[in-house]
Amino acid sequence: MTAVDNQIESPRLGEPYLLTPGPLTTSFAVKEAMLRDWGSWDDDFRAMTRDMRKRLLALLGDGSDDFDCVPMQGSGSFSVEAMLASFIPRDGKALVLANGAYGMRSAQTLEYLGRNHVVLNKGDYLPPRGDEVAQILADDPAITHVVAIHCETSSGILNPVEEISEAVYAAGRKLLIDSMSAFGAIELKVADIRYEAMVSSANKCIEGVPGFGFIIARKSELEAAKGNSHSLSLDVHAQWAHMNKTGQWRFTPPTHVVAAFLEALRGHEAEGGVAGRGGRYTRNRDVMVDGMRELGFETLLKDRWLSPIIVTFFCPADENFVFDRFYDRMKDKGFIIYPGKLTVVDSFRVGCIGQMDEHVMRQVVTAAKETLDEMGVESAAPPAIALEERAKLAA
Repeated sequence: MTAVDNQIESPRLGEPYLLTPGPLTTSFAVKEAMLRDWGSWDDDFRAMTRDMRKRLLALLGDGSDDFDCVPMQGSGSFSVEAMLASFIPRDGKALVLANGAYGMRSAQTLEYLGRNHVVLNKGDYLPPRGDEVAQILADDPAITHVVAIHCETSSGILNPVEEISEAVYAAGRKLLIDSMSAFGAIELKVADIRYEAMVSSANKCIEGVPGFGFIIARKSELEAAKGNSHSLSLDVHAQWAHMNKTGQWRFTPPTHVVAAFLEALRGHEAEGGVAGRGGRYTRNRDVMVDGMRELGFETLLKDRWLSPIIVTFFCPADENFVFDRFYDRMKDKGFIIYPGKLTVVDSFRVGCIGQMDEHVMRQVVTAAKETLDEMGVESAAPPAIALEERAKLAA
């Protein structure tokens, strides 16, 4: 924040806002933190790593003493693979709850790892529910772990991880959560939702830049993970043990990214932590969705399932609407949006996270209106098949 009225500063370098689920628009202070070089073995950088891990654990709330934080170089997918390979034993079996691209990516990862698994595939855009999980676990006693996506960003749906957790532990199994695009803005307190490990990334709701992810796991699970991993560099136990012994990362860390992330964590705390960050994102979503609906756009999801992270809209049926032209004109106006991933109908997505507030989201709606006018689009209503598909999803 840059002023007492909490007005967020616009990008000083004049770059477009990134209306994407990460990488996202960062503060100038976060960018500025990367101007200094750090020695990866130096005591100052070790202290930065300790501080970062401590701050992340604090976001878990009561019960965090039972957990530890293990940062891992690479993109978020690197850390997801590290979590799956390290905590699912080679003789274990996973149930993957998929309702979009990232659930299916976890299943694909398990294929590569050679881990036995089954998939509950809800199509792209329906949430997996606790009673479904309970039934699958009752029918298959070989399943040891359940893998859930907290916010499925291919659709923007916020999955019901609390009821999923209740079903998993009622059946005596273990839950692993991919909270890549939700952690830091949506509560994942261990006193409220039980899980063994979760994973997220630097360039999501904490509002850092890409370069590493982090696994937060029970210390008992970390201790038991020795020897599970298929990979030298993605071994969470080895990274954890080495970091606790020496204070260092095993291999060259993204020093500038860590420095930026620490600044982002300080900004996160100043904003009011998870509640403050999530509150801003929720206002962003509500203002943007209300405005886009007034223009005639339809959301894929009903309000109950809309996350404050990213929202999917159907493309208008109007023959003058061409997404690539819409994208380019929105970019010219200072906003980079995200293509859709629906398989049946055309769509696009608008992110609500990053250094943006409701004032910026009103500008987004204005830019969308101007772009429709420039393209000669008289109606933003979607094709009938889109509403038919949505009706199926809601059934």
